[in-house]
Amino acid sequence: MQASKEASSWKQITFFLLTLGVLIVCALLLQPFLIAIVGAIVIAIVTERPYLWLAARLRHPNLSAAIALILVILSVFVPVFFLAQDVGRQGTDLVSSLRSETTQRKIADYFSQHPSVAQRIETVTDTIDLQNAARTVTAFLGRKFASLIGTSIGAITQIVAMLFILFFLYRDREIAARFARSLLPLEDEESTLLLSRMRGTIYATALGRLAIAALQGTLAGLAYWVLHVPNALLWAILTGVMAMIPAFGAVLVWAPIALYLGLSGHWIQALLLGIWGGGIVSLIDNFLYPVLVGPQLRQHSVAVLLSILGGITLFGITGIVLGPLTITAASTLLEIWRAREQSARLGHIRS
Repeated sequence: MQASKEASSWKQITFFLLTLGVLIVCALLLQPFLIAIVGAIVIAIVTERPYLWLAARLRHPNLSAAIALILVILSVFVPVFFLAQDVGRQGTDLVSSLRSETTQRKIADYFSQHPSVAQRIETVTDTIDLQNAARTVTAFLGRKFASLIGTSIGAITQIVAMLFILFFLYRDREIAARFARSLLPLEDEESTLLLSRMRGTIYATALGRLAIAALQGTLAGLAYWVLHVPNALLWAILTGVMAMIPAFGAVLVWAPIALYLGLSGHWIQALLLGIWGGGIVSLIDNFLYPVLVGPQLRQHSVAVLLSILGGITLFGITGIVLGPLTITAASTLLEIWRAREQSARLGHIRS
């Protein structure tokens, strides 16, 4: 009898280790597509209400999912594509403007009025071996070009995978919900609570990020318009898009514009844009986002901010969602444990 129990115990341990090993391999297989998976889940949850409205009228899962997917592509990816084209065109115009005779004359006038700066630059350039510098720069650009091609192919792969996953999340949303419940070792009410909290976290995080990014783009656009920056509306939209990246996304737009204004001789406008961008546009993200999203997540603003920054450090761009999601899951599971303990304590007192 004892030998039979020991054999059964070893089989149970072996089965547990086998299951754990297979799950780890599955996680490694899915890890390269983490961005696509998270992106598809976020879009599916944020657009759930419009999709349910569409599905209720069409009453055909495949057709509803296909139309919803087409609408997502038309409303998100097509505008981003044309925005990227406009930004590339503006970048080319910017380079041409900096190389123009007028700009070169302004830069030369600045250096003539500030000979100490010109002397320092000349001292630095005299110490540079131009031949070695040229070889180094060429090798660096070659590596970056290859990396850019690889990144572009990877981004296209992620987008295609995300759209593929999104279609089936639309069509088989009930199956996906049942599958998620089956993975949780919880009671039905506990599973409902956990999944509801996590869904609310994704919804609040995504919409909160979108609202703050739109506000940052508006504030930056106001500065571009007041300071007479060319194509202010385009740069405002780009600032809003880049502001989806927390902490430093907006800086990637307004800082180069401020630099361009300075190199063009508009030093006062450059200074004003730098103060407005650094003191208002970028800082408002760190203060307003936790305040807006924190109450929706039932978390303190400090916890929300740290979860986002820690999530980005650990998971990359997907940490914007996965960080708060992890905190929400942890707090909900602790709440379930406390509820179980209280229920057990009450049962013990009654008995």
